[in-house]
Amino acid sequence: MTPTQQLQSGIQALGLDLSAEQQTQLLAYTGLLKKWNKTYNLTALRDEAQMVSHHLLDSLTLPPYLEGAQTMLDVGSGGGQPGIPAAVCRPDLQITLLDANTKKTSFLQQAAIELELKNVRVVSGRVEAVQGLRADVITSRAFAELADFVNWTAHLLQDGGCWAAMKGVYPAAEIDRLPDSVCVERVDKIRVPQLNAERHMVISAEKINKGRLKASDGLYTHFRQITVQFPAM
Repeated sequence: MTPTQQLQSGIQALGLDLSAEQQTQLLAYTGLLKKWNKTYNLTALRDEAQMVSHHLLDSLTLPPYLEGAQTMLDVGSGGGQPGIPAAVCRPDLQITLLDANTKKTSFLQQAAIELELKNVRVVSGRVEAVQGLRADVITSRAFAELADFVNWTAHLLQDGGCWAAMKGVYPAAEIDRLPDSVCVERVDKIRVPQLNAERHMVISAEKINKGRLKASDGLYTHFRQITVQFPAM
């Protein structure tokens, strides 16, 4: 199976509707990862088939959770997952890719230019120090445990927004260590096509704060209407 066929099969299994141009952009992104990997140490994967399954298809499980969002922040974006695939899928969504490693943010900036992703901006720095930025959805993939993730990014969460943490095995211990100010709204088990590994999406939001229940207002009303069911492979 060629990378193109592999991607098409995975997109179909995920129930996504992506144009031929968007699929070309996604494959061009893996080409950039391969090209710049030796210089920037972006991924441990070298095989293009694994890049499609582990980077593209894994990241493409996020878009169903972005309904109703206007802005998204990808924290610890690294080589651009899940932010760049999400930006390809949702050109209407303003996405910020944040990483403290300047080599990786240099790559992200170049990738955004070469892929003509006008909805992407790149920020270099530690997330705790970032100011002047708010997002409806804050996401991360293999960045930090849940408590650190929400504590470090709480000042960046838009009113009525939510956190969407992409995890491997069910993070029971991490959920137990979340601060009292945060509630987990749902944990979905995700089946990623062509990837034989556990995946979970943890959606959380702030609890009642000064008389306002953020988790039930604004953006999060969209998430409650979504049931993500990926067919078995």
